[in-house]
Amino acid sequence: MRLAFAGTSAFALPSLEALLASRHAVVGVLTQPDRPQGRGRKVSPSPVKAEALARGLVVWTPERAGDPAFLGELRGAAPDAIAIASYGQLLPQAFLDLPPRGCVNVHPSLVPRYRGASPVEHAILNGDAVTGVSIFRVVLKMDAGPVYARREEPIRPDETAGELEARLAVLGGRLLVEVLDAIEAGSARAEPQDEAAVVRAPKLGKEDGRIDWSQPAARAACRIRAMNPWPCAFAYFRGAHQAGPLRVNLLRAVPAACAAAAAPGTVVAAGKDGLLVAAGDGAVRVTDVQPAGKRPMTAGAFVNGYRVQAGDRFEADAGR
Repeated sequence: MRLAFAGTSAFALPSLEALLASRHAVVGVLTQPDRPQGRGRKVSPSPVKAEALARGLVVWTPERAGDPAFLGELRGAAPDAIAIASYGQLLPQAFLDLPPRGCVNVHPSLVPRYRGASPVEHAILNGDAVTGVSIFRVVLKMDAGPVYARREEPIRPDETAGELEARLAVLGGRLLVEVLDAIEAGSARAEPQDEAAVVRAPKLGKEDGRIDWSQPAARAACRIRAMNPWPCAFAYFRGAHQAGPLRVNLLRAVPAACAAAAAPGTVVAAGKDGLLVAAGDGAVRVTDVQPAGKRPMTAGAFVNGYRVQAGDRFEADAGR
């Protein structure tokens, strides 16, 4: 088939690569316009745009996917279907109606569980053991279209959201090609989603990274993993050898047993294997951190560099 592809973030790259390696023809790529990115806020192309240009593909970057001039160009490219992965914009009916075989989307969850902008993060945040990817026909309502295929994938105990998303992106690219092959052959069947089973996965904000140490250790550890790489879990370190509170991003953690009785947020052990911080029950073993203004490091390196010792504290707020 002749396909147009719509995607923006790095999650979309394996899907684009899978399409280019398939028997289908990619007639053009739709992506978001160049935006300020990174600490320097330098205007840069999206990962998908950079890859598409490197492959010599036609690239469209309208501010709105429903722009009449763009829709005219898209209609001229005559795609049979449009494949979408992490495009980042709601698509109007005029866009959805354009390809005769419809628009299909790669979504990193088992819909209807985790409809929304942050499905991977919410799966880890809620302590799920399994998630996956879904391929569904796109309709006006977000992530609500009938499902062509789902594929389950286990969540590893110490896996971060970034690591899990990268694995799901590859799985999604493979499944996308399978579904498009079936659509071309006329054998694809899409089943309606169960609206009674919908679970939302709203977009995260920076405050979602604040760690409440009074929570059970498993929940705190899940939050730390779910917030990596963005917005990053954080706490304020107060140590015997520290002049004032130091904001520390917490990058990786697992729950751990702890026999010592200590207030939540208290360091109960510190060494080369990391930090053991008391939680509402048990403790959280933090293995990777990033102090403010520094590069990511192992918790063992943080212990040595900041002379962390038992009794030091990680607080939710700088002013406590």
